[in-house]
Amino acid sequence: MQDKPDNTKLWLFLFAVYIIWGSTYLGMKIATEVVPPFLLSAFRFLAAGTILGLISRGSERQWPTKQQVGSAAFVGLMLIGIGNSCTALAVHYMPSGLVALIVAAIPVWFVGFDWAFFSKQRPTIMTFTGILVGLVGLFLLFNPFGADHQSRPYPLWPIAVLAGGCACWALGSLSVSKLSMPAPMTSAALQMLTGSVFCFIVSSVMEPGAWNTLAHLSTRTISAYLYLVFIGSLVGFTSYSWLTRNAPPGLLSTYAYVNPVVALFLGWAIGHENLTSQALMACGIVIGGVVLMTLGKRKG
Repeated sequence: MQDKPDNTKLWLFLFAVYIIWGSTYLGMKIATEVVPPFLLSAFRFLAAGTILGLISRGSERQWPTKQQVGSAAFVGLMLIGIGNSCTALAVHYMPSGLVALIVAAIPVWFVGFDWAFFSKQRPTIMTFTGILVGLVGLFLLFNPFGADHQSRPYPLWPIAVLAGGCACWALGSLSVSKLSMPAPMTSAALQMLTGSVFCFIVSSVMEPGAWNTLAHLSTRTISAYLYLVFIGSLVGFTSYSWLTRNAPPGLLSTYAYVNPVVALFLGWAIGHENLTSQALMACGIVIGGVVLMTLGKRKG
């Protein structure tokens, strides 16, 4: 019988996920001021994956099979190569807090893909209600027909890119339970390294002259990069990994609606991102929709 986890440790790790994952959006925003998004993601996960791989060799000591390597590579392509790098691209063009809010609606993709390809379980009425509420909130937030559409200081096309990234993240996450995966830390390291290779390839095609930006790195850019590697990727992953094994699912799921609140606050307080009363109202509606989706899935 598994011992009940220490409450202090439980809340410490949960608080870490709340703050760290909520703050990575601003970290990406700052880092991509100089380095293009795909090249940034490539270097970020190359460093994090290498460090985690070295740690895993000393702690897990279990060499993965070819099938397991292939499975981890596929998941890494979906989650990091496409999912996370699309987020970095969107953050480069849009306010970091608003990007975090769109990502918070990712349960829509989980519900849809799970229903269509995995469990085949029909979503509950509460889940459907949550999806509709979340979509209404997003429409109010980014309404292309609104009076302020022409004066909006950012383009809307990154939303489509971000939606594709969220879809890949959900598909990759749902595939994990169906695949033969390596030990946890080894798996995470392989995923990061696969995502890094993919991002290097995409950067070489879509970001001409990207390597030249490395000559213009500032202390601000380097600090954001190091934060993303050591705090966002390593500490954040370690905390979340521990929580998946020790925290009640209902408590763990709360990060999905705390992260955007943290990101919105940091974007406003540090990134000087503007938040109108209409935007705050729309944010509340979206987060309310995410809460309903989470509760509906749990009851189903």
